[in-house]
Amino acid sequence: MKQGLHPKYEETTVTCACGNTFTTRSTRQNLRTDLCNVCHPFYTGEQRIVDTAGQVERFMKRMEAASGKPSKRQVRLAARAERDSAGLQPGEDQAETEADLVGAEAAAN
Repeated sequence: MKQGLHPKYEETTVTCACGNTFTTRSTRQNLRTDLCNVCHPFYTGEQRIVDTAGQVERFMKRMEAASGKPSKRQVRLAARAERDSAGLQPGEDQAETEADLVGAEAAAN
């Protein structure tokens, strides 16, 4: 093995965000991790959300904002249902047909 080519491989301390520490070997002196075998949901059996850069908060905020109003698809389907119930064709204007209906009612009276 050539001298000076490989990095120094020494014992290091790994510190998790939960406070757990353990030693291993690495080319770095100290390592910090977000998850370890003590707090990882796979090993603990807990269901928890690991937030990365606020993505969970942004998603929850979008879901709360969207829960009050109908989606674009729901609006489109409601408009189609109204059009179908009025007997309109896809290109017809609803105002014209309502005016025709009012005119027909006035002529019948």
